[in-house]
Amino acid sequence: MTQQNAYGQPVGEPLPQWTPRPAPARTTLKGTYCRLEPLDPARHADDLYAAYASAPDGRNWTYLPVGPFKDADHYRAWAEDAARSSDPLHYTVIDNATGKAAGTLSLMRHDPADGVIEVGYVVFSPLLQRTPVSTEAQYLLMAYAFDALGYRRYEWKCDALNAPSRKAADRLGFTFEGIFRQAVVYRGRNRDTAWYSIVDSEWPAIREAFRDWLAPENFDAEGRQRHALADLRESQDDRADGRSLT
Repeated sequence: MTQQNAYGQPVGEPLPQWTPRPAPARTTLKGTYCRLEPLDPARHADDLYAAYASAPDGRNWTYLPVGPFKDADHYRAWAEDAARSSDPLHYTVIDNATGKAAGTLSLMRHDPADGVIEVGYVVFSPLLQRTPVSTEAQYLLMAYAFDALGYRRYEWKCDALNAPSRKAADRLGFTFEGIFRQAVVYRGRNRDTAWYSIVDSEWPAIREAFRDWLAPENFDAEGRQRHALADLRESQDDRADGRSLT
């Protein structure tokens, strides 16, 4: 039922217990397939550059404001600058199977007062793409924002023309909210920005779907998934609605 104030006007739901949330910290987040460590160029830059350089071309950088980097020194210089930043706060994805750094992502546009935060600067090398590691890395950062820090809203934004990023947002459970036209100028060109989000009321079902998908029994002997993440999320919705599952 919509709340009304003393003048009979509709107003938002009251949040009497709300308090500003902590900013994200330089902490390590541990998972089954990977761990996230704060970006440390001294330990991570060489592995990261080698992982990125394994791509056949520079298409993974098209929709980012940086890269590709012509050599390891240029990447290290960027990483050293990025590691000093608190917003965006960059995390390195370490593949537990190899111990190697294979990608980065960040928490950015921190808004502790309103409980809003964004995942961005997602740069996954070919070593991570289409692997459980990449999915778990996203899950670990979401879980940190919602469960550890208590944020209310977790955002994903990308160039509206970036089809792979938009497909990833859909797969991970984000809700599409619309297009902000002519929102950004980068690389000397216009960007219309597609906005996506997950809010805290949606997170429990999304979290359980991630856990089910990441479980070892969801993969066959060749490492192929038995159930898609979207299907597991739909099953969680069915359970919440009280519908029987077959």
